[in-house]
Amino acid sequence: MPPRRAVTGRSQEPRQRFAEELRLLRAQKGDSLRQLGEILGWDSSLFGKMEKAQTLGSPEVVQALDQHYGTRGLLLTLWELAAGDPTQFKERYRRYMSLEAEAVSLWHFGVSTVHGLLQTPEYASAVLAVGGIKGEELTRQVEARIGRRELLAGPDGQPFRTIVSETVLRTPLRDAAEWQRQLEHLIEASERPNVTLHVLPHDAGPHGLVSTDVMFLRLPEGGTVAYTENAHHGELIEENASVERLQRAYDAVRDQALSPVESRKFVMRMLEEVPCDPST
Repeated sequence: MPPRRAVTGRSQEPRQRFAEELRLLRAQKGDSLRQLGEILGWDSSLFGKMEKAQTLGSPEVVQALDQHYGTRGLLLTLWELAAGDPTQFKERYRRYMSLEAEAVSLWHFGVSTVHGLLQTPEYASAVLAVGGIKGEELTRQVEARIGRRELLAGPDGQPFRTIVSETVLRTPLRDAAEWQRQLEHLIEASERPNVTLHVLPHDAGPHGLVSTDVMFLRLPEGGTVAYTENAHHGELIEENASVERLQRAYDAVRDQALSPVESRKFVMRMLEEVPCDPST
């Protein structure tokens, strides 16, 4: 059988094909790299490196490009193939969401943001928008995130422990009223019997989770999985030894954090520092 020939004449190497598609779409749209950076909110040099196949970028960046070009997930599919694992992003996150729904308890450390289960719609919208999500997709994702809060609601709400870095509480939304509502919601949530809030103060010093958000899920059969996340990558971890290492780091952070009572007082003090709206 003769070797299969490429029909389109386009590159058959996934990484090069991804870069080629980015160049073609930008040319068709008529954007310069600078304009693309201004529209989507990332440095234009990142898009230049992606178009030269020097980097793949993060899933969030690729999702933003999909929305900008109207390619309906094509770029994310090419990105997944170029990354070497077609299920790397979507399938792992889908699996995490499924495990989260069935977990019997959850515990979390947030180094940069309030966890989605404790976010107000305004806070969720601001966080998602920073990643380049806009329009109807932003509305859809905010609604989906707020819908997840049902996991903690009612008498059968899942037990949830969260440790938030002081940095989270000192990174307000631009809208003072929206930030006030987020802090109030955090205080209200911490008063539920199934929610435990800790604050890790700055003076606790360096720790083993200094650059990593992590969520642990205790599953019905007794095992535990972890999901780690930073600004560019999320990973579901199921291997026992790796989960155990993360748990030891988490336990050390919890030992350094304020007690639930002191943590609630800390958030209340932050709430008092929110600027008043002069119009009220």
